Amino acid sequence: MVQVKRVVLAYSGGVDTSVCIPYLKKEYGVEEVITFAADLGQGDELEPIRKKALEAGASQSLVGDLIKPFIEDFAFPAIRANGLYEGRYPLSTALARPLIANHLVRVAKEFSADAVAHGCTGKGNDQVRFDVAIGSLAPDLKVLTPARQWGMSREETIAYGERFGIPAPVSKESPYSIDLNLLGRSVEAGLLENPMTPPPEDVFEMTSAIDQAPNEPEEILISFRAGNPIAIDGEKLDPVQIISKANNLAGKHGFGRIDIIENRVVGIKSREIYETPGLLLLIKAHQEIETLTLSADVLHMKSYLESKWAELVYQGLWYSPLKEALDGFFDRTQIDVNGDVKIRLHKGNAIIIGRNSSTNSLYMPSMATYGKEDEFQHPLAEGFIYIWGLPSRIWASVQRTIQNQ
Repeated sequence: MVQVKRVVLAYSGGVDTSVCIPYLKKEYGVEEVITFAADLGQGDELEPIRKKALEAGASQSLVGDLIKPFIEDFAFPAIRANGLYEGRYPLSTALARPLIANHLVRVAKEFSADAVAHGCTGKGNDQVRFDVAIGSLAPDLKVLTPARQWGMSREETIAYGERFGIPAPVSKESPYSIDLNLLGRSVEAGLLENPMTPPPEDVFEMTSAIDQAPNEPEEILISFRAGNPIAIDGEKLDPVQIISKANNLAGKHGFGRIDIIENRVVGIKSREIYETPGLLLLIKAHQEIETLTLSADVLHMKSYLESKWAELVYQGLWYSPLKEALDGFFDRTQIDVNGDVKIRLHKGNAIIIGRNSSTNSLYMPSMATYGKEDEFQHPLAEGFIYIWGLPSRIWASVQRTIQNQ
């Protein structure tokens, strides 16, 4: 084990990262642990977290306000990319990790630290995201990973922390692991590890239960400019405000719950519960305005590349050449993605009921109508179909000849 004196620890205030502080000092011989907690929209949780790190033995406990860059530089690109891992999960947790890694590296340089550390376990996704991002940003910086080495169960980890005066944030009987930011919540562990067990209602905080959601539907209008959401119901909002309002609207009506068996980077399947009401709503609206403003070939190619983009982000490859190249493609497509989408929210559903683009719509009423305003040249369809179907007819003719020989 390489001896280090000063370490910057990515700190969340949870079981693993709290135990990392005394563990690094006692087992690794680290003299000074500086914690860094990222404010990603958790609200009032941050000040208790800052104090908890000091009580656990940190020499300094830093909190960085990263809400604005988190939304502008990570969430909005995800909306433009319609980023849904395996077609369902909008990457609320994964998007935060490269941003945190970037600031860990900055803090380490500022304080001349010998290494950075995190509390990720050996079978999670976040270890990959942190290690790969840090390696891309600062290849020579050491990364310490005590939770991959200590071999303790979650119950044993909690007990280890209690020996050093660290209170358990969860009960030993129901040890949920929760990650929270402005984009949503992820919940795992405990009874959720049984894929057949329905998630109890106390797992959720951002979304209403269906029977508690309003009985009356609510219709909203989401406006986009260059692929970015800019207004809700005609009210122009900055990026952080847009996410917050979308969270409130969708969450109130019970939209945004995801119960998924997902494929982790390390090769195992995991049962995850997510609440991502606003991000999921905005991606759904964005997908719809793209159907109106992008040509068919661009739309189809983008749809194909979106799954790869989401996969790269999920797998921790935010700072990779392929992801950067895909960003360039997506950014070009978004120039024309301008307009409004009308959505009806009701009892866990977000139903698209209208869409419009005054500047970039490729929907031509005179071509689509079956009324007297129809300008489509129907007789020309016969020649088009003849040429379009020619390869199939040639192939079929050859096959018949072979069969008749």
